[in-house]
Amino acid sequence: MTAVLPLFSLDGQVAIVTGAGKGIGRACALAFARAGADVALAARTSSDVDAVAAEIAAMGRRAIAVAGDVADEAALDRLVARTREELGRITLLVNNAGGAGPNDPRRMGAAEFSRVLCWNVQPAYLLIQKAAPHMRDAGGGAVVNISSTAARYAQKHFSAYGAAKAALNQLTRNLAQDYAPHVRINAIEPGTIMTDALAPFLTPERKQALLDGTPMGCLGQPEDIAAAALFLASPAARWITGKILGVDGGVEAPNWR
Repeated sequence: MTAVLPLFSLDGQVAIVTGAGKGIGRACALAFARAGADVALAARTSSDVDAVAAEIAAMGRRAIAVAGDVADEAALDRLVARTREELGRITLLVNNAGGAGPNDPRRMGAAEFSRVLCWNVQPAYLLIQKAAPHMRDAGGGAVVNISSTAARYAQKHFSAYGAAKAALNQLTRNLAQDYAPHVRINAIEPGTIMTDALAPFLTPERKQALLDGTPMGCLGQPEDIAAAALFLASPAARWITGKILGVDGGVEAPNWR
């Protein structure tokens, strides 16, 4: 009988995590390191990823901080090259960088709409394309894309972000077919997560409305998403690919007002 706990170990694995300086990305990077992985941390702000790298080093794991914009393909090439050269291999990838606020479809023009779509989809596509050969050379790998419940909700003022994350979900499903069996590709749809990005919009009244609309009675923490990402990246999920996992406190309809 196979022991259970080793199925959730990432010993010997090397992960790239984008948007790793704060919030969900930081939580994923720390969780992967605690599970045994070495981690390449990517974000636009050097001080943020340097701080996370120091936390990981204090655990006795290796970490490199790679500052850059994932919207710049040359930055993605540097990220992959440095990870391969300094950490020796690439086996895991968390595409966390992305996001957008509400939009008014009567005012948003083509350029801004395109920017939201590209920012949430293109870097994930390119990083999978660039990392997958290294994963195959290492004997296999896993990708976790961080999507959003906005991808499946019908709600006002989220046409751009919702369309972008829906595209990321379908990209996940299709690329899982392309890269199987050597690389597994799944996505997580976080619900309302308590991050620095959310805080400025969270008035007491809005927070209470969100709590009232959440069956679990509390908002999510970055660590809730990190735990799901760890599962999908681990050997415990070896027969799971092309799937979208909702981590949302049981919310099945928009609760943002």
